[in-house]
Amino acid sequence: MALADIPRSTFYDIAKKIDLPDPDADLKNEIKTIFVEHEGRYGYRRIRDELANRGQKVNHKKVQRIMKELGLKCIVRMKKYKSYKGTVGKIAPNILDRNFTSEAPNEKWVTDITAFKLFGEKLYLSPI
Repeated sequence: MALADIPRSTFYDIAKKIDLPDPDADLKNEIKTIFVEHEGRYGYRRIRDELANRGQKVNHKKVQRIMKELGLKCIVRMKKYKSYKGTVGKIAPNILDRNFTSEAPNEKWVTDITAFKLFGEKLYLSPI
């Protein structure tokens, strides 16, 4: 006790707890099983949800602590790139319908608008 520099009561409290069985042994096995079943893709939130589906109600902090003790870390997947921003602006009707042949010059003109950032500003290019 003098070498460890801890109070006597703490020493005896720790000594008493060493002989007790682990109260979370079943939960640890269940968490390991779920983690392996899902190939390491489940983090503590999804494991907690899976435990709830299996009938065990456990706090997420407890699941997180046990996963840390067991050294279980989930694989963080990269988010897929989504360029779609929703409905943006008005879409003009397709009058030409890919019929680009004309009888005379300057009868049909086609253009497109491209937006890009340059020097922190949004610029638009509309070639004819």
